Amino acid sequence: MEKVKTLYELIGDDRLQDLINSFYAKVFDSPILAPLFNQTNADIIKDKQFSFLTQFLGGPPRYMEKYGPPQMRRRHMPHAITNEAKDEWLSLMQISIQELDLADNLKTALYNCFPKVAQHMVNS
Repeated sequence: MEKVKTLYELIGDDRLQDLINSFYAKVFDSPILAPLFNQTNADIIKDKQFSFLTQFLGGPPRYMEKYGPPQMRRRHMPHAITNEAKDEWLSLMQISIQELDLADNLKTALYNCFPKVAQHMVNS
């Protein structure tokens, strides 16, 4: 019986990094989202996201090894995350996913990982 591959395995490190680079280029240009990120170095933000998404999508526990337990809601609490910010985040993520060289079913599966988590981060 063949082992089912995780989204991480199907996407791979290079495409995951491409996604993060594309996404954060949009985030840092967004008048809604940029203020949430302007207190932290962009390379640190992207490394944390790469580490988190690797683990979140079924890859090695990079985030846990480097930064400790994800506890994403607690880590996001210092930032005022509104429904508007969540919607913008999801929109920019969807656009960035569509730019990837991936089959449409993988793009859909990848995007579908985010709405519930994004809603959980709303705190304002």
